[in-house]
Order: sequence, then structure tokens, then C-alpha cells
Amino acid sequence: MKLILGLGITGLSVARFFSLHKIPYRIADSRLSPPMLELSEQENLLSDCHLGDWNRSLLEGVTEIIISPGIAENESIVSWSRLQNIPIISDIELFGRYAKAPIVGISGSNGKSTVTQLLGEMALSDGKHAVICGNIGKPVMESLQNDTDIYIVEISSYQLDYTNKLNLFAGLITNISPDHLDRYVDYEAYISSKLSIYNYSKHKAINLSDSLLSEINGDSLYGIDINDSKCKFIAKKDKNIHRIYYKNEEIISSEDLTIVGVHNIENILAALSLGDIIGLSIANMVNATKAFKGLDHRLEFVTNIDSVDFFNDSKSTNANSTITAINALSERYESIILIAGGIAKNEDYSKMFHLIGKKIQTVFLIGESKEMFSQNIKGCSVNIVESMEEAVISSKKLAKEGAVLLSPGCASFDMFSDFSERGIVFKHLVLQKGES
Repeated sequence: MKLILGLGITGLSVARFFSLHKIPYRIADSRLSPPMLELSEQENLLSDCHLGDWNRSLLEGVTEIIISPGIAENESIVSWSRLQNIPIISDIELFGRYAKAPIVGISGSNGKSTVTQLLGEMALSDGKHAVICGNIGKPVMESLQNDTDIYIVEISSYQLDYTNKLNLFAGLITNISPDHLDRYVDYEAYISSKLSIYNYSKHKAINLSDSLLSEINGDSLYGIDINDSKCKFIAKKDKNIHRIYYKNEEIISSEDLTIVGVHNIENILAALSLGDIIGLSIANMVNATKAFKGLDHRLEFVTNIDSVDFFNDSKSTNANSTITAINALSERYESIILIAGGIAKNEDYSKMFHLIGKKIQTVFLIGESKEMFSQNIKGCSVNIVESMEEAVISSKKLAKEGAVLLSPGCASFDMFSDFSERGIVFKHLVLQKGES
């Protein structure tokens, strides 16, 4: 008997797999109304299901536990399982048992979704039947296919924590910075969790620009402004342009790209390094990179209207992400109009306010935080508006060149169901005719 702990997206995907293959299983979730309960009921997956407080009886007859990444090690059910020596594995480990094609694993504190998506598009451009899955959106257990050439999988530190055995053809950590420290004993434990992906990797791509990674031996090394003869892929800054080299030959520059920012140059280097390991052609990887528009709602290029570029960064729900977006665009554009605001988080916004005053021409403020933001932003034109529609129409009328950027720096729940709906509404309004 298998025990599935957690009835979210991961738990549902595992239950579907077990049901399809007639593997006996039990489901348990400490929540009385877990997110995938209704769907699981509709699909008749709950013949042995237990909701509410964990109980030791859940472990009776259980030979293995597949745990959802959101369940922490200090949960009582995990402690009881450890005491009884019942193996606990991630959906990633389960996936590895059944995947018949090579797996590339990508983890890191920032950029892993972008690298996963870009590498997948590079592989598709090269004619490979590539499946992009994992933490990026589609669960791995719903991504198994018989005719796949390669799996490109985003793996979180939480998934790595519950992985004991995994055979990756190649692995990469984009970077490591403090994150999820509420889940780990300390920063060192979080670093150790991330680094564990290399224990399962036959080939390793290494970011030499990250001091926590630069001492690791790898098969494909990359970095920005790195002087190392062993580096296959290097980016060098030339004024405001980043040029990317493969074995000392320039293959692409930031002028060729739709995506912006030095962080995306690093993401491109990561994808190129992994693509080289799995044998993709440089030409096809470069073509895919030029065509890449980025992930939805993450500094996503929307369109150009009358010499003005519009960017959707709705996933920016904190000050640091808006700072990253503004710095990225300011490398390319002298004139930027910003749309910001929403539900402000309990954090220090002073650096963001200072940067807006320094690098933004005009800011339109929406949502719950608009009055507070307007009182703190100095040095640029500040306008309070009542809706996203008013912000977009006003931006279209005002902008004559440069860029218009939605990067709220805030949560969205005062006006939208989530950041995704906020971004979709923004894109719809931008693409509407007759409002420029």
C-alpha cells in the first residue's frame, strides 16, 4: 500500500497515476478541504481517503510514502514514518523510476523556471520531442510519455529534500540566495538542499558567477565577465550591451533579444550550457533564444505600439522584483512609464521608491497602496488612478518612446483574483485597439 500525503496538484497527479496502473494507495491531508478534493471526487480517486489531523493509523500497511513538497519535515506524520523506517519519496523520485528518456534537472533560488522553459524551447527548435514539466507547472507524473526524447524538469528544494535516488542526465543550479528560510534550520541547510541535485547528475553545468557554486567541478561552465579558459559560454558587457560568446566566438547579444536584464543573460547562459551537454546545435539554440519572450507575467514582452514596448511583470509582488524589473529595462530604455500598486507587503519599500524617482519618467499607481506609494515617491511624475484600464489608457496616451512596464511590487488580491488575472487584464488592455 502506497500513502499519498497531500491532496494538492502533486498528490492528485500521483493518485491519477496509481489509479491508472492499479497500484493500491491511500490519500491523507491534514486539511479538511484540500484544493484538489472536488476534482479527486469527480474522478473517483478517494476510495481510501483521510482528511483532518494526522493519525498514526494512516501508516498501517503502508510500504512507501509519496509526499507533497509543501509538507515539512517536522510534521508529525513525517516523524512517525521515520521512526517506523517507512521510505518517504518525492514525486520526482517516483517519476524517475518510470521515465524512459533522459532527464535534465534544473533548480536554483531564482531563474529556474525561465531556464527550464528556454531550454525546452531550444530542444524543440532542435527537433527534439522535449517535455517541459515539474515545478514549472505540469506535474511530472502527468508528463510521462512513451515517445519523449528528453524531459526538462524544474525541481524545487522541497522536492529535493524528499528525493533519495534519481538519475539525471544533466543537472544545474541557477544560483543560490537566501529563500524559504522559514522551512530550513538555517541558510546552510537550504544551500545543502539545493546542492544535492548535483549528487544525482551525470553531467553538471556550473554558474561560475555564483560564489557558492564556482568551486564545483562541472562539465559545462559559464559566467558573466569571467576570465576562465575552461568556460564554454561567457557573457561580456560592452557599454549597455551584453555579448554572449561560445568558445570565444560571439553568438548573440542583448540587442538581439526580446527579454531584458542581466539576470536573463545569466539564464540564457545556463540554458546554453545545458543544451550543449545534451547535444543541441548552437544555431538552433540561438534561434530559440532570439524568439523567446520570457515566461508569462515575468518581465514578459507584450507588444510594440508606435515605438513603445509594453512589458507585463505582474508576478512582481514585492519590492525586490520591481527593482529587478526597473534595472533591467533601464539598461535598454531612457524613458519608462511604470504601473505599480496593489496590496503592499510588510517590507521596506524605500529602495524601490528611490529607484522609481531616479529611473522612471511617470508612475501610475493603482490599488490599496496607491496613496502610501504616492506620498513616498519623489523625483518623477506621480499619478493616482482608479483602475488598470485607466492606467493603461493613460500610459498609451503619454508614451511616445521607450517602455511601459506593469511591475506592481504588491499583491493583487485587492483588485484581482491573483497576479495571473492582473497580467491577463493588463495584456488585454494593451492589445485593445483605439486607445493609444
